[in-house]
Amino acid sequence: MTEKRGEAGPAGSPWMGPIVLAARRGQSVGGSSARRRQSKPAPAAQRTASTSDPIDIHVSPRGRSSRWGARRIPPNSERAAALVIGGGLVAAVTAGVGVRARSPQTQGGVMATRSDNLPRRFARIYTAAITDVMDEMGLLRQTLPHAIQPLTPEMRLAGYAFTARGRPHRGKPRERDATLRRFLGMLGAVPADSVLVLAANDNEAAHFGELSAECFRARRVRGAVIDGSTRDAASIARVKFPTFVRYRTPQDSVPRWRVSDWGQPLTIGGVRVSLGDIVVGDLDGVVVVPRRAAAEVLQRCERLLGTENKVRTAVKRGMTPLEAYQKFGAF
Repeated sequence: MTEKRGEAGPAGSPWMGPIVLAARRGQSVGGSSARRRQSKPAPAAQRTASTSDPIDIHVSPRGRSSRWGARRIPPNSERAAALVIGGGLVAAVTAGVGVRARSPQTQGGVMATRSDNLPRRFARIYTAAITDVMDEMGLLRQTLPHAIQPLTPEMRLAGYAFTARGRPHRGKPRERDATLRRFLGMLGAVPADSVLVLAANDNEAAHFGELSAECFRARRVRGAVIDGSTRDAASIARVKFPTFVRYRTPQDSVPRWRVSDWGQPLTIGGVRVSLGDIVVGDLDGVVVVPRRAAAEVLQRCERLLGTENKVRTAVKRGMTPLEAYQKFGAF
């Protein structure tokens, strides 16, 4: 992607409670005005208390209001609604997607607090442990295709999924500026503490590059998982931005490919990825933890690591693998 043409979209707004609007012209979400929130920030103690309230996310596609009354954001606009989950903006919905918050009584609701600290806690856990735990829970298809690998062996990532999709597009020269601006708008919508998960649906162009990585680093985005390609691989490796890709190519995407949408559920290799899921990647690959199971998966993983440490110590002292398994129940 030749990213020097045009200007990138605005950076994400600072958090101001459970619901934050990263939008222009005071677009309202769930009846709250962005301008009112920005002009009257709550005291620190009050803000902390407000983020302990659980919320439920409901998305209505393409600007249609949902049956819960989600406020409309016109299609193809640059307005965005964002939710604060786990202390970071983890669900930014743009290009005509409505969002509202509800009380927690709905079954399957998303519990959102500043104290869960999920990305940092998942970053300490390796993907093999996560898949072992999800296997026990019946979540057997949560690993992305093995062709998606880190640019360098030491790269790791963990964060909330920000989903985006694209498709091949042979645009005319006069269309290329609009194609690039749309891509930059998507980059600008990716919030801190998240991981871009891009389903490129393409095998020719590069869908990520050095300037994209630098933009994300500056805005505390935790990584990029591209079911497609990057270029500028050496530069990205040098700045150590966690980037996982399926292939590499120097070919620019602008004449060959374009972003279709973002903020919508997608599927990569049979694995469904939704906005706000937890994405963890290391040298073994990339796993996706459904957001509704994230807290339980994390707790089980942390217990498993404690058990594995005991097993490791025991076998180093000469205990046989079978004896260790019989004593600790894990190996």
